[in-house]
Amino acid sequence: MPQRNDTAIWSGLFRISAESGQTLQAQIRQAIVAAILDRQIAASMPLPSCRILAEKLGVARGTVVLAFQQLVDQGFLVARERRGHFVNPDVLATPAKPHQKAPDQANEIDWKARRKIAASDMPPPAKHENWIKSSYPFVYGQFDPALFPTAEWRECNRMALAVLEIRNWASDMVDRDDPLLIEQIQARLLPRRGIFANPDEIIVTLGAQNALYMLATLLMSKGSKVAMEDPGYPDARSIFRLAGADIQPVPVDQSGIVTASIPNDSGFVFVTPSHHCPTMVPLSAERRQDLLARANRYNQIIIEDGYDSQLLDEAPQQALKSLDRSGRVVYVGSMSKTLAPGLRLGYIVASAGLISELRALRRFMLRHPPANNQRAVALFLSLGHHEALVRRLSSAFDERRKRLVHAISAFLPEWRSTDSAGGTSLWLEGPRGTDARGLAEAAASRSVIIEPGDRFFDRTEKPSRFMRLGISSIALQHIEPGIRELATAAGRRPAAA
Repeated sequence: MPQRNDTAIWSGLFRISAESGQTLQAQIRQAIVAAILDRQIAASMPLPSCRILAEKLGVARGTVVLAFQQLVDQGFLVARERRGHFVNPDVLATPAKPHQKAPDQANEIDWKARRKIAASDMPPPAKHENWIKSSYPFVYGQFDPALFPTAEWRECNRMALAVLEIRNWASDMVDRDDPLLIEQIQARLLPRRGIFANPDEIIVTLGAQNALYMLATLLMSKGSKVAMEDPGYPDARSIFRLAGADIQPVPVDQSGIVTASIPNDSGFVFVTPSHHCPTMVPLSAERRQDLLARANRYNQIIIEDGYDSQLLDEAPQQALKSLDRSGRVVYVGSMSKTLAPGLRLGYIVASAGLISELRALRRFMLRHPPANNQRAVALFLSLGHHEALVRRLSSAFDERRKRLVHAISAFLPEWRSTDSAGGTSLWLEGPRGTDARGLAEAAASRSVIIEPGDRFFDRTEKPSRFMRLGISSIALQHIEPGIRELATAAGRRPAAA
């Protein structure tokens, strides 16, 4: 924390001039008030002492004392015995005043005109910043604090901070990953999906989205054609478009992506075969074989996102990567869904040649994901904590999903749902004329958070009657009351025109 004698940080705040028409005391007061209102001084940061500030400004100590005293009287500062002067927290509790631009900043740079990619024009993510304060958070991809293995995670972080462990991860790894984490991914995570890979066929990423961005940056360019499920994963669609790719929407039915509708000239096919995003239906065995055959026939690369595949299914399907014999399937996995979304650790499994190129690219982007986090996760896996967590989450989510299906049947019988074992959300289709966005707004007023489904479609006229309900962050006992509140909100919403 900055101390009051860290005079360097105050040099830009206190500038006085003998040529000013105001007194020195007034100039000091103005500088302090401006810094406070612009939020440049934190409430926990003591101001310089009167003696030090007087010496720095070249003024009499009494001038600073009087300035500080008047600011205390006005309520801008508080004096704390033997500690000094601090900003009054009540002042910081009021909204900040609009920042006034200096005359030479009047002509602001138009950064949007200078950009080379249109990231800000892409569809925004589903934002639920205050979901944890909601009574009924049917949000996808968030975690349940009651199920998080706090003690086990702390143990692994403490172990990672041992002297010998620090020596393993503290140095710059350049383009390498923690060998223990690679070993654990290879031995404990991939075999569950039927994937057996060598260490040089695995690279660690900052989550699945980082993996997709790296693949798009390395492999795609303007005019690349990417076939994608429609509805499908919206952020993947945006990532590929940022790389210049043309998206080719492909319909989805109860058996997954309709492989016969994939254009032959697609250079890439992006799929979520374990649990389709967002309907959660698994890709059928027949479609899997057809997808692989078509990729060989038309020289296509398949990007397989192991979406929602971390949990234990009653009848799990093997990953497409496990059936691949030609090296055309690139598998993207994530550890964030089971541990915590904020962890941001994932991985790519592909041919050694592609992984080598990805390592070279990643070195220029971020060198490598934080090595201390890699080591903590590696220890978490090696000690069996992850397996235990997966079993606990699978059991809890299975019970929640069944409760949700029953509640929807009871209170929203006109809504049609797709229920897939092992998924962490439910995809719902409302009656014709339903306005899911309007319903989401009405539900939010009753402390129910849902996700309208239009963002998953890549169409000019996006269907409005779909919504997704997540189960990963809502307690079992809150599901039925939440659906009851949602049904009440739906009953009060007029149908869309």
